[in-house]
Amino acid sequence: MWWFQQGLSFLPMALVVWSAASFVFSYITAIVLHHVDPLVPYISDTGTIPPERCLFGIMLNVSTFLGMATMYVRYKQVSALSPEKPRILQLNKLGLILGWMSCFGLCIIANFQKSILYYIHVLGACLTFGVGSIYMLVQTILSYLMQPELHSKDIFWARLAVFLWSCSSILSMFVSSVVLYSGLYGQNLVQKLHWDPQERGYTPHIISTVSEWSLAFSFLSFFLTYIRDFQKISLRAVVSLQGQTLHESRGSFRAEEQALLITGSI
Repeated sequence: MWWFQQGLSFLPMALVVWSAASFVFSYITAIVLHHVDPLVPYISDTGTIPPERCLFGIMLNVSTFLGMATMYVRYKQVSALSPEKPRILQLNKLGLILGWMSCFGLCIIANFQKSILYYIHVLGACLTFGVGSIYMLVQTILSYLMQPELHSKDIFWARLAVFLWSCSSILSMFVSSVVLYSGLYGQNLVQKLHWDPQERGYTPHIISTVSEWSLAFSFLSFFLTYIRDFQKISLRAVVSLQGQTLHESRGSFRAEEQALLITGSI
């Protein structure tokens, strides 16, 4: 059995590979069509003009569902491992809520382009990266609370390192973006897709774009730390027949007559 066939390890792997592919394919398409500059454009700029906009949107929508599924499996795993620890269970529920909020932000980014609805796009980015960073913090704290009995120290330190990487990228991107869009380097820079290295504002622009790419891949790296954990978990779906016919009301069917219809592994 290959490593990605063990448990549900394919789920975080699929999330990482698919999301990275959505960035890379949109970037390549935008570069080939000369819609953006080859040297580190904003990720959002590579999904602004058709046809890469269509590719960017549909692939990130799939990433949204993969992310929600991954976070839900992580939630169920932690709940099963620590059923009698209220502190861990509360943090676990908080993590699921924050994670799904981050996924919703990713869906906004995918469907509301920066050049068309800028403020909604920024709202999506804040949900994805801002709330997503808090999700990473919660999961890092859970890893700390669950080690060494349930988690190895290596996993905790790996998640802490990725979380700090994410925070440093957010800080760098925020500071450089504030400087860039402060008005010192011109107006309507949001719509600007091509930059000349000799023009004013190019340095903070590059710092901002590099920080954005760094932030995106720090998020993907965090989900890579789930792979080993997910190798040790599987979900089972149990479907019970609540009636002998599809048109029969539930009240006319005795509870003891309920039959197990399907039991299978997911």
